[in-house]
Amino acid sequence: MATHEAGAIEYSGHKVIGLPQCEGKIKAQTVEDYIVGFYKDENHEHEVFPGIVYISYPTEYGTLYTKEELTDLHSVCTKYGMPLYIDGARLAYGLASDACDVTLQEFASLCDVFYIGGTKCGALLGEAVVFTKGNRPLHFMNAVKKRGALLAKGRLLGIQFETLFSDAESDCTLYHDIGCYAIRMAERMEQIIRDKGYEFYLDTPTNQKFVIMTDEQLERIKGKIEYGFWEKPDQKHTVICLATSWSTTDEVLDKLAEAL
Repeated sequence: MATHEAGAIEYSGHKVIGLPQCEGKIKAQTVEDYIVGFYKDENHEHEVFPGIVYISYPTEYGTLYTKEELTDLHSVCTKYGMPLYIDGARLAYGLASDACDVTLQEFASLCDVFYIGGTKCGALLGEAVVFTKGNRPLHFMNAVKKRGALLAKGRLLGIQFETLFSDAESDCTLYHDIGCYAIRMAERMEQIIRDKGYEFYLDTPTNQKFVIMTDEQLERIKGKIEYGFWEKPDQKHTVICLATSWSTTDEVLDKLAEAL
């Protein structure tokens, strides 16, 4: 959010303060150390006050916070009066991972606000924002409308999430099935990439896979594979992101194997 999304958060008048991360995750101790250090600074009245902790699940690196990590983060946030906000744009793929030890219901007790991603998880459009503790901001709908984000007719949004969670009393919801399907496709994609002799930047248990390629290899696949540039670990290599989703097919993965 500090580098992508066209600077959307800062464009709305809020400053993003980046903290050190490991595989896309920030630690509770890192947050606490920053807050303590901030208020110890005698000049802090002249600086940007930390007001909320914003994380993603899964993270931008396709990794997952454990239940313990989320509990620790929320404890620190509560201690210092800061909401914990979880970006769930790819939530279905995190919940479906074998590495996930958090249920959708448990998110309500482990954060203050989160959203259930729809757009990246099979819905036509939209996300469902969940205020977990009766803590919706005062005049929230008014504030949303002022920023042009309130659809005049919201029935389409509601129908989508009603369908995605049509059997919400069990794990066998459409939302769950969509996540599981993408994870299965990701596992097959990972095996294809390994079989072709490529290395991974890190191990990820979700639908995002980060592959290390030489610049020569990258040049050869341009126009054949749609990928996301991630970073350059050195001058001769590039890390790219390949991701599966609800729409990935075996035919697409066969073409990937052929291109590699």
